[in-house]
Amino acid sequence: MNSRIREIPYNYTSFSDREIVIRFLGEKMWDVLNRLRDKRKTGRSARMLFDVLGDMWVISRNPFIQDDLLANPDRWTSLANTLHERLDQITSRAAGDADALALADRGREAVKDFESCLTNVRTLRSKAKKRLGRVTAKDNIHFDGMMRVSHVTDASDWRVEYPLVIITPDTEREVRDIVEACIELGLTIIPRGGGTGYTGGAIPLHSQTAIINTEKLLRLDDVIEQTLPGVDKPVPTIGVEAGVVTRRVADQAYAADLVFAVDPTSQDASCIGGNIAMNAGGKKAVMWGTTLDNLVSWRMVTPDAAWLEVERLDHNLGKIHTQDFARFKIQHFRADGVTADGEAETLEIPGDQLRRSGLGKDVTNKFLGGLPGIQKEGCDGLITSGRFILHRMPSHIHTLCLEFFGTNLKQAVSSIVEIIELIDNREDILLSGLEHLDERYIKAVKYSTKAARPDLPKMILLIDLSSDQTALLAQ
Repeated sequence: MNSRIREIPYNYTSFSDREIVIRFLGEKMWDVLNRLRDKRKTGRSARMLFDVLGDMWVISRNPFIQDDLLANPDRWTSLANTLHERLDQITSRAAGDADALALADRGREAVKDFESCLTNVRTLRSKAKKRLGRVTAKDNIHFDGMMRVSHVTDASDWRVEYPLVIITPDTEREVRDIVEACIELGLTIIPRGGGTGYTGGAIPLHSQTAIINTEKLLRLDDVIEQTLPGVDKPVPTIGVEAGVVTRRVADQAYAADLVFAVDPTSQDASCIGGNIAMNAGGKKAVMWGTTLDNLVSWRMVTPDAAWLEVERLDHNLGKIHTQDFARFKIQHFRADGVTADGEAETLEIPGDQLRRSGLGKDVTNKFLGGLPGIQKEGCDGLITSGRFILHRMPSHIHTLCLEFFGTNLKQAVSSIVEIIELIDNREDILLSGLEHLDERYIKAVKYSTKAARPDLPKMILLIDLSSDQTALLAQ
C-alpha cells in the first residue's frame, strides 16, 4: 500500500493509515493487509475494515463525540452493532482465506476493546469525580470536551492522547491532596501553566492522564526588602504563585523601580511555574542569568505527594556559575505543608558544573546536580510557588536591532561574540539584554524589515545596552 495515500475515512490528523492500523490492530496485521493487497484480494473488504477503523479513530480523536456517546448509550450500542455487522461481512467474503479471516478476527477484538474502553472511561470518570471531589471544588474537575481539547497540546502543537481529566485547584494548599488523589486513581500526572512550551512537556502520552492546571494560583506579593541567608544586606524580593503570568511579575517590579530578570519571549502568556520548571531565560539572562540564578526559594509537590521547599543559601545576586559552590537547603514537609518532615538537607553543587558559558547566553547543565524542580519540566514534581530577587536597572537603555539576511548565519555568531567582548571591556556600559529571533518567530510576530530590502531577515538580534550616562550609549 502507498503510505502517502489515506484510505481510512475521517482521518484529519497527522497519523497515516499505517499508524492507525498498527494502533488498533497491531503491526502484524498491517503486514497481513499488504499481503492481501498483493494477492489483489479484499478490495471491498479492506474498505469495510477501513470504515470500521475510521469510526473508531474519529471517536478516539474527538472528545465531543465521546461525551455524546457517554450521554446516549443507545447511540453507542447502535454504532457497536454496525461495526460488528461490517466485520461479519468481511468474514463472509473471506472465502476461507486464512489472512483475511485473521484480519477480521483481529478487527473484532479491536472493536470489543474499543467498546470496553468507553465503558472504562465512564467508570473511571465516576471514580475520579468522587475522589477528587473530596479535596477540591467540583467546578475544578473537568471532563468536558472543550477542556480536554485545550489541554491536548502546548505551543508545539503536537497531539498524542487526550487527557482524562483537567483539575484547576483554587489554592496552593490543595495541590498536594490532588496529587495524592491522582496517584490513588492510577493516573499519570502532568503539571501545566500557560501551555507555552515548545518541548512537549505538557503533552499527554497516555489516555489515563490528569492535567493539573495551575493558572488559578494567582498570589502575587508586594515587593519587600528581605535579608537572605548568607547575604549581608537586604535584597528586594517578590513572592509569586505558579499561575501568575510572567508579565504581571515584571509589571509589579517595574512599579517599584526594579527589574524582574526572567523575561522569556512568551512572558505575556507563560506562567511562573513553567518558568521555574523550564529554567526560562530571556533577553536579560545575559546580565542576570536565567530563572535559576534569580530564585531565592521555591515550593513544590513531589511525585509521591509530599511538600518540598528549596532555599538558596549564600546567594551571590548574580549568575550562579560564578560561585565556587552553589548551596541549597532542601526541606520536606508533612501533608499540612507547615510541619517539617525530618531534618533539612544541604545540597552543594560546584558552580562550574551548573553551566557552560558561551555566546553571552549561558547553556545550563540539564541535570543541575540533582537540584529538584528546576529545568525538570515537571517530571520530578509540580511547582506551586517561588520567591525571586529583583534588580536595579541603570537609568538609560538603548536597544539595537541587527538584521541578518541570506542563508549563511555565521556572521551572526561572530557578531554576538564581538559585541560581548566589546562590552565586557567597558565598566560604564552594561550588556543588559541579548535576544535572537529566528525565521519562524519573525514571521509569527509579523516583523517589519528595518533595512531597505523587500524580504524578511533570516534572523534578528536584539541588544539592550544600559548605562547611567546616556551620552555613552549614543557614541
